[in-house]
Amino acid sequence: MLPISELNFGFSDAENYKNKDYKELFNHIFVRTAELDKLCQSNVFFLVGEKGTGKTAYAIYLVNNSYRDNASVINYIRETEYQKFVTLKKERHLTLSDYTNIWKIIIYILIAERIKISDIATNVIGGIVKFRTLKMAIDEYYNNAFSPEIIYAINFAEQSKLAAEIMAKYFKAGGGKTETLSFSEAKFQVNLLYIQRKFEEVFSSLKLKRNNLLFLDGIDIRPSSIPYEDYLECVKGLANALWSINCDFFSRIKDSPGRMRVVLLIRPDIFHSLGLQNQNNKIRDNSVLLDWRTTYPEYKNSSLFAMADRLLSAQQTEKLELGEAWHYYFPYEAIDHRGGQRRDSPFVTFLRFSLFRPRDIISMLKILQENFIQQKRGQNELFREIDFDAPLFRRKYSEYLLGEVKDHLSFYHSPSDYELFLKFFEYLRGRPRFTYEEFIFAYNCLITYLERNDIKKPEFFEAPDVFLQFLYDANVICYVEDTEDTEEGPYISWCFRDRNYSNIYPKVKSALRYEVHYGLGKALNLGKSFIRR
Repeated sequence: MLPISELNFGFSDAENYKNKDYKELFNHIFVRTAELDKLCQSNVFFLVGEKGTGKTAYAIYLVNNSYRDNASVINYIRETEYQKFVTLKKERHLTLSDYTNIWKIIIYILIAERIKISDIATNVIGGIVKFRTLKMAIDEYYNNAFSPEIIYAINFAEQSKLAAEIMAKYFKAGGGKTETLSFSEAKFQVNLLYIQRKFEEVFSSLKLKRNNLLFLDGIDIRPSSIPYEDYLECVKGLANALWSINCDFFSRIKDSPGRMRVVLLIRPDIFHSLGLQNQNNKIRDNSVLLDWRTTYPEYKNSSLFAMADRLLSAQQTEKLELGEAWHYYFPYEAIDHRGGQRRDSPFVTFLRFSLFRPRDIISMLKILQENFIQQKRGQNELFREIDFDAPLFRRKYSEYLLGEVKDHLSFYHSPSDYELFLKFFEYLRGRPRFTYEEFIFAYNCLITYLERNDIKKPEFFEAPDVFLQFLYDANVICYVEDTEDTEEGPYISWCFRDRNYSNIYPKVKSALRYEVHYGLGKALNLGKSFIRR
């Protein structure tokens, strides 16, 4: 077995695995779950999961491999794209339908780039002439220097008059209809519809050998310079465009063995905000919801444990059975917090401090290894229970987990709002467990502080139960319900564990008991009683 210091736990952000230097490592450590196969089904248009659940990892795996005969590509939406949409909105007074039409053009250009001329011999068996004509028009617009990024595709839609004129020229020369066409800057929507119609005419004629799949990633991060309402309008337009393209166009192309499809990577809370029609059916029928949930007794059968064990076993020279590598590096039994006996697997401790996400497990392993190396431990030494219990480990991991909460909050709110969020926990007086009455007291103390200092109240402090729901959404707290069965114990409800296809946006219950997540205690200075003055 490799020494702990030589293990490679990879990256917390799967985007790094696009680099050719790390593709082989990623292929070795990636666990192909049932969700991967479902993602390859033609009716799936949304890949839904909280931060850290592996949305980008699934997409990157399909990009790096022709799994189930899918030729995949991934594009990221960056801050510059949102800024461009905001500028276009101001200049052209765009509506939601305009956003949708622009996104359609962008998606079509990215799909056309996916099906390159060089791929025709291996991927296209019909419609080659029209596709060549389309590519020549695109190449002329970009002076044969198109970069397959969204910002360059936006330019094509933005300069719709020029783009439409070039396309009309080539399709007329290529034997298209000879009607006289005129385009003007004032007819922005008309230009877009003409461009869209030409793309669809070409795509309808294509006969593809393989499926061509476009992933769109990056909407989980809202740049601080883009107001939330502007961001949401842009993303709503994207979702509507994606749905229309997949359902009303791609799915109706006949006689093509290979299909085209676009999949949006999206967080559950953002999906909930899109306001799509029949949203409940869309999450059930047209989405893959990444679900890593398991129970402590059944952890050995979980995909999450398989992922953690593969991370260790894939780097060994010999082939190992499931669990061998994990139990080698963690050769001890942990204390069962329910019964006080030493009988739990160390992996149960990992689960207790995680949100049941791959990123959490990987982060814990990397912190343990970092501390191991800093302590200059021997080559033959293994992890010990004391490593997990060490204050240094707990502090580093707690700060990581709080950073995840900060990312979640900053999506909707400002950095100053985050500071107010942290201040709330000062009024809990160090209590990691509290009643509803204690919560109300802490909330009222914070509101008094805001009023005394003339600080504007953030939206999530609008009312006590609004803030309670916010804490629950961010997986900062769970609620605890007592049951009549004393042997079974209380029922503990976490947002990430209650979320499923039928309940994409779980609600917190009022007037109960609550607990802050184990992993956040150190960073929030909980667990010690502070003297009230």
